[in-house]
Amino acid sequence: MLGGKKYEGAFYAKTDIGSVRISNEDQAKALINAYGDVILIVCDGMGGQNKGDYAAKVAIDHIAECFYKKKGSFHFYTEARTWLNLVLKECNDLIYSESEKNKTYSGMGTTAVVALIFGRRMVIANIGDSRAYSFERYLGLKRLTEDQTYVDYLIKTGQIKEGESSTHPDRHVLMNALGIFPSLSLTLTNFNYRGEAVLLCSDGLYNNMSEQEINMVLDTDDRVDQKVLSLISEANANGGSDNIAIAYWEALHD
Repeated sequence: MLGGKKYEGAFYAKTDIGSVRISNEDQAKALINAYGDVILIVCDGMGGQNKGDYAAKVAIDHIAECFYKKKGSFHFYTEARTWLNLVLKECNDLIYSESEKNKTYSGMGTTAVVALIFGRRMVIANIGDSRAYSFERYLGLKRLTEDQTYVDYLIKTGQIKEGESSTHPDRHVLMNALGIFPSLSLTLTNFNYRGEAVLLCSDGLYNNMSEQEINMVLDTDDRVDQKVLSLISEANANGGSDNIAIAYWEALHD
């Protein structure tokens, strides 16, 4: 098989309003198609109530629909990257055109992080500051994406130190989002996939839990759904300062 071994596994996706916000603008999905390909999606809407939630829903519904409609399995990195690029550009067009013609939705947008797992390959698409991580027993949590934020830019250019990011007044300012501009910029990254767990989340999780705390929850024998619910519960216990979205996948090993 060109795509290599198809991993069997379990997945779960969940969003939560958090402890502070009055509306939930996050969306999350975890899906598997008839060919054994897996897709995880997290979107964190922006633009205020009735804007961000709509943008995130438009994006995640379109990605899911295109995933189910695709004929045949993914086999190569180039095929997966081309497909993700096209589908996310379509999402951008849908959101941007709606915001242009309908004043109710003016200025809306959303982050998007997507992990596409096919055989022994994985491609991750990233727009904004939602994150993707891998997790393996004995190796722990590994971050796979970079935040596309103003603070991240300041760190990379040496204008501030990494330790200053959590308290910087512009820490929530995005440098990139889906649907804000007529053209789309996104990051696509290839990974060799060996059956590790994959976690996608919005900033509502990682801003309320350290990576060490997330690692401790994943490094248990709980079911996949129980781990996701535990992460949400702990994030809320730590303040729940934002909506929380999680999509999580674990491969089964012989």
